[in-house]
Amino acid sequence: MDSMTLTCPVTVKAKVTADLKTRLAAEIQDAIRKADMELQHIDLYARKVMAEQAKQDAQGLTALRQQIDMEKSKRLEVKSRMTERLKETAELELGSEIVQGTMERTVTVSVGDDLHAIMSAEILLEDGKIIAFRS
Repeated sequence: MDSMTLTCPVTVKAKVTADLKTRLAAEIQDAIRKADMELQHIDLYARKVMAEQAKQDAQGLTALRQQIDMEKSKRLEVKSRMTERLKETAELELGSEIVQGTMERTVTVSVGDDLHAIMSAEILLEDGKIIAFRS
């Protein structure tokens, strides 16, 4: 066998621009708004369900309250993380590079190829456009 076909990860990085910072901030703010809406829905749902539960079986109120509090805690944690990410986004320096994710590529390797170079492939974007391939 002279060669082999592999699937390798490719890191996707983006050069920080004013447009990227604006877009990232808008996405994070949307996530914060979504968490706020979910918290409001949980509160409305909690009032309704707690009233019904109190009429049917007061014993189940504690367990129900714990479940509701756990759901609220999850949303508050998400909101807190997103708020922190929003601060981090504001502090990004223009021209720096950030990782946006990974993709996969199929590559044919042969005896003697540098596997480390193949496995460390990157794509660099600027405002959504590919500006460089790196190994």
